[in-house]
Amino acid sequence: MASVIVLTGATRGLGRALVAAFAVAGHTVAGCGRSRGHVQALRRDFPAPHSFEAVDVADAAAVHDWAAGVLPKVGPPDLLVNNAALMNTPVPLWEVETDEFNALIDVNVKGVFNVVKAFVPAMVKRGSGVIVNLSSGWGRSTSPEVAPYCATKYAVEGLTLALAQELPRGMAAVPLNPGVIDTDMLRQSWGDGADAYPKADEWAKKAAPFLLGLGPKDNGRSLSVG
Repeated sequence: MASVIVLTGATRGLGRALVAAFAVAGHTVAGCGRSRGHVQALRRDFPAPHSFEAVDVADAAAVHDWAAGVLPKVGPPDLLVNNAALMNTPVPLWEVETDEFNALIDVNVKGVFNVVKAFVPAMVKRGSGVIVNLSSGWGRSTSPEVAPYCATKYAVEGLTLALAQELPRGMAAVPLNPGVIDTDMLRQSWGDGADAYPKADEWAKKAAPFLLGLGPKDNGRSLSVG
């Protein structure tokens, strides 16, 4: 059965790979990203019924407007995936630039809130749907020089597990560790060491069916792909 999937951070990395995997399997994707050029490319590669918009998830008004355009066309999502995130430049916490720290909080934490606030009421009204907020291994453990990223992903874990307790029966909220994948974000931290890990497209072949298999039984579980 085909599903409607709302996906943030759809233009690069894991998000872009998931768009392809979901679309090939016959599902409808409504995605967003910040790069208008990348959004235009998605529109060319994945035409209607898929839809893609240039949206900064840190902008609550922009997210509201995006949802107001998506929901009347495709209805409440069966699967909502909050994937958009930033990584900080690896340095000790006291050397992190204030603007960079604020940007991580705005996208990685407030962005999740903005998207939940815009889309989840329609899902609750219908009484079904799964919300997956991407966490990280660094949302359940820590490493030096990525303290801001760790802080945001720990926040995603807590926010999602609390949300799970608020949802009506028949729905689910899941904080998901995607695992270690060779993406631009990983290369920002590990450089060429990222070569040792799976590429995003390879990961998505396993992750897409995993995500689509989530349901009420998984509500409030901190899960990992793989």
